[in-house]
Amino acid sequence: QVQLVESGGRLVQAGGSLRLSCAASGRTASSYNMGWFRQGPGKEREFVGGISWSADTIYYADSVKGRFTISRDNAENTVYLQMNSLKPEDTAVYFCAARERFRPWYARDPNLYDYWGQGTQVTVSS
Repeated sequence: QVQLVESGGRLVQAGGSLRLSCAASGRTASSYNMGWFRQGPGKEREFVGGISWSADTIYYADSVKGRFTISRDNAENTVYLQMNSLKPEDTAVYFCAARERFRPWYARDPNLYDYWGQGTQVTVSS
């Protein structure tokens, strides 16, 4: 199995940018399709975006499309979430999640993911 550790979350002003990282260990990141999710205060966990194991397919939630970019470096066993033009409503704990690559790469439902990180807090001030 794989262990996932997110980092990079912090307090940022509206309009700013952040890059989150998700480091994988235990098994190589290329064994997994990956997803980013977030959970704001009092809200359910929300899909942000996903990337296939080979990075040939990337897809996003409508709420972040055009502002957020997902990428991965399988040699470094790391997946990234670049967040630009941040808004206060982007405030949440951000999680990365892994899904075995033999399963369909398209997965917006958090229940379809096998492994999760502990999350990193992103706070956007107005």
